[in-house]
Amino acid sequence: MSKKKTEKDVIKIGVIYARYSSAAQKDASIEQQVEECQKFARVQGIEVIETYADRAVSGKTDRRPAFQRMMRDAEKHKFKYVLAWKSNRIGRNMLQAMMNEAKLESCGVKCLYAEESFDDTAAGRFALRSMMNVNQFYIENMAEDIRRGMRDNAMNCKVTNGVLPLGYKKTPDLHYEIDEAGANVVREIFERVAAGEPFQWIYDDLNARGIKTARGTIWKKNSLARLITNERYRGIYIWSDVRIEGGIPRIIDDELFFKVQEVLKTKNNPRGRKSESGLYLLTGKLFCGKCKAPMVGVSGTGCNGTLYSYYTCQSRRLRHTCDKDNVGKEYIEETVARAIKEYVLKPEIIEWIADETIAYNEKHEELPYLRSLQDEILSTDTAIRNLMKAVERGIISDSLQSRLSELEVAKYQAQQKLFAAKADIIPVTREEVIEGLSKLRDGDIYDEKYMGVLFDTFLVAAYLYDDHIDIGFSFTGDKNKLTMPIDDIEEKFSYKGISGA
Repeated sequence: MSKKKTEKDVIKIGVIYARYSSAAQKDASIEQQVEECQKFARVQGIEVIETYADRAVSGKTDRRPAFQRMMRDAEKHKFKYVLAWKSNRIGRNMLQAMMNEAKLESCGVKCLYAEESFDDTAAGRFALRSMMNVNQFYIENMAEDIRRGMRDNAMNCKVTNGVLPLGYKKTPDLHYEIDEAGANVVREIFERVAAGEPFQWIYDDLNARGIKTARGTIWKKNSLARLITNERYRGIYIWSDVRIEGGIPRIIDDELFFKVQEVLKTKNNPRGRKSESGLYLLTGKLFCGKCKAPMVGVSGTGCNGTLYSYYTCQSRRLRHTCDKDNVGKEYIEETVARAIKEYVLKPEIIEWIADETIAYNEKHEELPYLRSLQDEILSTDTAIRNLMKAVERGIISDSLQSRLSELEVAKYQAQQKLFAAKADIIPVTREEVIEGLSKLRDGDIYDEKYMGVLFDTFLVAAYLYDDHIDIGFSFTGDKNKLTMPIDDIEEKFSYKGISGA
């Protein structure tokens, strides 16, 4: 049986703490630090009972798993000494290191450093504090050097760090280059969103084809949203506050980019809403005729275990302030789709839409508003070129850089307004409009994708009453509204006794 440790033995018990920061490439490795500490322990006659190691964790924070475990063990009085390679293992920030040492000392634990031998005198403590100051200066200076190097890279439009956006790769000299395989996926996504296709269909299709995001993960609505709002695809280099137009190769032209941004702002339901039986295609476009609240898609299980999907008035569902009956999802979606197909896609309406489209384009192509935006962009461009000439002559100041940033922002905002305004002007002939709309007549109203196209293209809003429905269309004039009766009321509004209704 082993003897119980005496008080003298306990005093000589210690542990080793080692840390390696991935940012500090010249630091000794964990193994080297431990070896040096073990040698130091043997000289000091200290028995090392455990090693705590944090790998690739910065010393700028105390959120280090092994370090925190060591501090908890110190509170339990498991050891009397902490051995570290250098004082900057305990904390590179002097105040942080002093606080950590104080915490250990309050537990009766003393810090010793293998490569920095400081005796426990006033002079020794002063030397230790001085070394900590040096360490703190080192880390702050290194951080400044890193930031300066990254800013220099940014000013030269070089890849700094992080994952490159899909469609780009870096050259050996760290510049951006188009990766055609990824760029084709990016172009496809922008074009599909611009055409009004719901997000759900797009990312489900990409995942089914095995196409991954830039991070190698599956597509979701957030990853899709981040991609289509990334201005780098317009050829703009962006890093921190650095913004350089033309700094990287362009993948998406401005007109398509801003058209997509306009789709995101104006479409009530660009993503759709998924249910177990498919998308709720009328989300954001179907409203209660009684209280004008949105009707939202929900599902519930009947007494026989059958799953039903339907639309319900939001006021009834959340506040119980409306008595509007629910309506079956398939029934109302097919009803609205059939109304659009039979009312809008008939020859005389198609002819009228074509005439209105051409007249609208002719009227708006020369709007003073568009001309003013074009003039604003030209004058801003001139001002930017003049400032860049000053930079080339070596005239650099904070105010000049600030003014350059202001002009870049002003130019971007004017471009966005211009392309948004131009997005309303469809550059097509009358015959092309007629041909395109005529092709839609052959679609199947029981097909969700076809219904989605009809709703996205023509439907503004539909207000559902107990005996009729008012449908508003997206074109102007006296033909943009339709009121139609709803038959078989009891049959179509029969979702009262199901769970969730």
